Amino acid sequence: MNFDYTEEQNAIRDSLSKWAAQQYDFDKRRAALASEDAWKQNWATFAELGLLAAPLPEEFGGLGGGAIDVSVVAEEFGKALIVEPYIPTVVLGAGALKYAGSAAQKDEHLNAIAGGERIIAFAQAEPKSRWALNDVSTTAKKDGAGYVLNGQKAVVLGAPQADHLLVSARTAGGQRDAKGISLFLVAKNAKGVSTRDYPTIDGTRASEVYFENVSVGADALVGGADGALPLIERIVDEANAAYCSEAVGCMRMMTDLTREYAKTRKQFGRAIAEFQVLQHRMVDMFMASEESYSMALRATIKLGESEQERAKAVSAAKVSIGKLSRFVGQAAVQIHGGMGVTDEMRVGHYFKRVTMIDATFGNVDYHLRRYIALGGEARAA
Repeated sequence: MNFDYTEEQNAIRDSLSKWAAQQYDFDKRRAALASEDAWKQNWATFAELGLLAAPLPEEFGGLGGGAIDVSVVAEEFGKALIVEPYIPTVVLGAGALKYAGSAAQKDEHLNAIAGGERIIAFAQAEPKSRWALNDVSTTAKKDGAGYVLNGQKAVVLGAPQADHLLVSARTAGGQRDAKGISLFLVAKNAKGVSTRDYPTIDGTRASEVYFENVSVGADALVGGADGALPLIERIVDEANAAYCSEAVGCMRMMTDLTREYAKTRKQFGRAIAEFQVLQHRMVDMFMASEESYSMALRATIKLGESEQERAKAVSAAKVSIGKLSRFVGQAAVQIHGGMGVTDEMRVGHYFKRVTMIDATFGNVDYHLRRYIALGGEARAA
C-alpha cells in the first residue's frame, strides 16, 4: 500500500502551513480570539485555499477528495491551533448531506460550504446524554407535511459562527432507542431557536441551543425519518478520525516546542537538554507523536470499510491518542516547569486543545468500552 501523499494534498499542507505561519501565529491568534469577527476573514481564506472544498464532490463545488485530505488539513490545524469550526461544517454537516441529503439539499448547501458561504454546527449532544448517540430526548413531531422541534442541545461546537444547525431529534420510540432518530437541517435564525454562546477552555466557541416549537418543512429532513442513527455514527466516526489527526499536530508542536525550550533553559550552568533523563523523556514524546500519527492514519484509512471495522479503528485511535496526548502534554508542561501552564506559553494551549479533543465524542474510557464491545482486545496500558 502506498502511504505517500498526493501532490494536491502536499500543496494543501504547504499552503496552509505558510498561511498559518504568517497570519495565524501565536500573537495573531490571541488577538483573533478576542475579536468576534476575525474568524470571518480566516474562513474566507480557507475557501480560497480550497480547504472547505477538498473532500466534497466535484459536482457540488468540491475538489473530489476524501478523508485523507481532511486529515492533512486537520493536522495542520492542530499545529497552528486553529479554532474555526472546520470539522463541524466540513466533516459533520457536509458529511451528512453528502451521504443522505437530497439533490436539492446538496446543490444548495454543499456548494455554499465549498465557497465559504455556509457554516453548519452539529447539534447532537444533550445535557444528560453524555456521549451516547442514541440518547435523544429532543423531539420532532409531525405537523402536516413538516415537523415541530422542541428540546435542548448542549455544547454545540461552532454554533456561535454557524448559520445552520444539523439537529438530531426523536421522531419515534423511547429516549434511548436506536430507531426513531432523524436529522434535520435548521436555519439558526428560525423562529423558536435561541442560543447561549460561550468560549471553551481551548479557545473554540460553543453554544447551548434551545428549540421551542420550531416549525420546519419536510425538506429540512436529511435522509429518511426514524433511521438516522447509522448516519450519525458514520459522520461522528469520521469527525473523530479528523480530531485524532488534529491531536497529532498538537503533539508534534508540543514536542518541538519542548525540545527548543530545553536547549535554551539552563540549570546548574548547563542547558537542560543535556540532561540524559530529559533527553529520554523527549524521545518518548517524539515516539508517542509518531505512534499517534500511525493510529490516526489507520483510522482514516479504515473509514471506508464495514461499520464494525470502521468503528473499531476509530475507537482504538481515540484510546491510544487520548492516552499518548495526555502523556506528551504532561511531559511538555513538566519540562517547561510551572510556566508551562501560563497563558503566555504556547505549550499550555496545545495541552488544553488535546484535552478537549479527548473529551469530544467520547473520551478514552468510553472508546475503550466501545472497542471491547465491538470485539477488540484490550491491551494493558
